[in-house]
Amino acid sequence: MREYLLVFLVAGIVTYLLTVIAREIALRTGAVAQVRDRDVHVEPIPYLGGIAMLGGLGAAWLVARELPFLSRSDAFVFRDAGVVLLAGALVCAVGVLDDIFDIDALTKLGGQVLAAALLVVFGVRFYFFPTLDGTQFSLDPAQGALLSVIVVVATINAVNFVDGLDGLAAGVVGIGAIAFFLFCYVLASQEDLTLATTGALLAASLAGACAGFLPHNFHPARLFMGDSGSMLIGLVLSASALTLTGQFAGYEVASGGNTLFVTVLPVLLPVSLLMVPAVDLVLAVVRRTRAGRSPFAPDKQHLHHRLLEIGHSQRRAVFIMWMWAGLVACGSVLASLYSGQATWLVLAGLFALAITMTFVVPIMQRPGSKKMETL
Repeated sequence: MREYLLVFLVAGIVTYLLTVIAREIALRTGAVAQVRDRDVHVEPIPYLGGIAMLGGLGAAWLVARELPFLSRSDAFVFRDAGVVLLAGALVCAVGVLDDIFDIDALTKLGGQVLAAALLVVFGVRFYFFPTLDGTQFSLDPAQGALLSVIVVVATINAVNFVDGLDGLAAGVVGIGAIAFFLFCYVLASQEDLTLATTGALLAASLAGACAGFLPHNFHPARLFMGDSGSMLIGLVLSASALTLTGQFAGYEVASGGNTLFVTVLPVLLPVSLLMVPAVDLVLAVVRRTRAGRSPFAPDKQHLHHRLLEIGHSQRRAVFIMWMWAGLVACGSVLASLYSGQATWLVLAGLFALAITMTFVVPIMQRPGSKKMETL
């Protein structure tokens, strides 16, 4: 655990320091977010935060290779992590081009598919689904490749869609990365398996990169991650889940905890960790296609916009969406690893708190609410 904590800190510190360089590059290249009707910021903000986050991830990978415990792990741990970083660099480069030149949606989609295909070509993909009886359902190469590309591209776009408020995307993905790290670490510990896993390494690095970026990105933001950052962290998060079935056999993954949840979690984990932005993505596609517009056409009706409309401040709206992301992510991990009444009571309490913060607090703060309380 101490070496993973060091990986987290290295990724965070390097990302934090590199944001200064990324901001200067953005200003020199004109990669600046101008104020548009659908935006909530009131002055132009530089993009290219993804460059700093990529640097933090790379530094964490290099340091991890020299640590006493992680350096003695199987060779494929760092190989697969390196492949993910290579694909991340590719999709980050596509995002940089978009941040500077504002490329069209289809070109961005092509870059996302190419990066996901790179993962598959080098063996980072789904290999099987564990079944309830402790065996496994193996996927043929075509099935595994197609499912992997779909999950990666969907996660990339879900993160991209949720990146609408200062600190929102970095916080949501950081929470998801922490939850996935705990899933990998606790599952391996429960089953007496090696604690040196690609998924845990990537998740710890990603959580650190998000934590290092947040001080520059939290409201009022001095730097946006842009598409270079949102697509990068979306790919790394989803790819970390792909590595799980490439490292453990089906009976090892499905033998502990709540068997049903552990069975489906390897494929559903990226979606469950990003349930909030995924719901936002689906609603946006439905809303725009029903209006006869492109699914990629921007608007100002995302979930975070609606939170602002019902009376939340920008910071509180971000905290609330972090809370929902944490509830779904940590709830999925808790339900997969532990069973019993206590687990469900904790989740019910967290759900009630999230409902209260989302819908009750704005009502209590409306003009005349104090008068209503005295009636």
